[in-house]
Amino acid sequence: MIHQTELKTGNKTKTNKVRNIILKIIGAILIAIVLFLGIVYIVNILCNQSESKRLEPYGQHVSVDGKNMNVLIQGTGEETVVLLPGLATAAPALDFKPLIEQLSPFYKVVVVEPFGYGLSDLTEKERTTENIVSEIHDALQGLNIKRYILMGHSISGVYGLDYVNKYENEVIAFVGLDSSVPTLTEKIGSSQLEMVKWLKKSGLSRLAMKLGTDTIAALPYDDGTKEQMRILMHKNTFNANIINEVEHMYSNFKAAESMAFPKNLPIIFFIQANHPVTDRWIPEHEAQVKNSVHGKVMRFEADHYIHRTKAKDIVENLRAFMKEIN
Repeated sequence: MIHQTELKTGNKTKTNKVRNIILKIIGAILIAIVLFLGIVYIVNILCNQSESKRLEPYGQHVSVDGKNMNVLIQGTGEETVVLLPGLATAAPALDFKPLIEQLSPFYKVVVVEPFGYGLSDLTEKERTTENIVSEIHDALQGLNIKRYILMGHSISGVYGLDYVNKYENEVIAFVGLDSSVPTLTEKIGSSQLEMVKWLKKSGLSRLAMKLGTDTIAALPYDDGTKEQMRILMHKNTFNANIINEVEHMYSNFKAAESMAFPKNLPIIFFIQANHPVTDRWIPEHEAQVKNSVHGKVMRFEADHYIHRTKAKDIVENLRAFMKEIN
């Protein structure tokens, strides 16, 4: 009887020891995780502060709704081209650099960085198409730019569709740079966006970018420009305005489905010949110009950021197109 009691006591003691060891291991892991997250958070703050000091200003500020919108102007041509960026392009004026260099000998080039992009302020206004279009127009009005070719990349194809219908008397032509079409969109889940917000606040998004492939390294820019693009990528990726714009993306696209480009507005699309996701890319663009008096779709062997590698071809074909319609 005594022997059995001793065995039970011994087994209980061993069980308690194992449990305590497991609890200590779990506790140590939790402490390590907390320390790791704390270090990532602090490093992110310090990096943000350091990078803000190394950020080199470009362009000029225009007051819109009491906030600063950054605009880069280059070239002195008689005709003006207004460039609008794709969704979440961290530094539009830098990203468009190859295209600006090809356009500026012939046109006055105006790159608008909407709120939350590039060196522009953040805004509290919802990122609806109506607000975004109105703000861009206000910026151009503030610069006394009255007549221009509107050139938009990616999601600016949807904003541009609304824009040219509202300000048809100002826009000479619309140029799409692998521009989005309203019929091709997807809905982003709220849980995904909440996760993205947390990654941004915690600093883990910076760590992920650091450990992942450097998407900027292979781009056709000088080292100084690449460094500035990296700084602005860390600053603007997943910021409050970009997240809000993504939240509104589905409704913005849906609202544009019933819209069409004005029949007499010249339109030319420069798009990738082989879209990696959908086989409707070319047909949907062709449908957009079907009823246009002056409509054209040109395909290039390029990726979505077509302006980075096909800038010369884009400008040559744009100039030829504009001569044809004049």
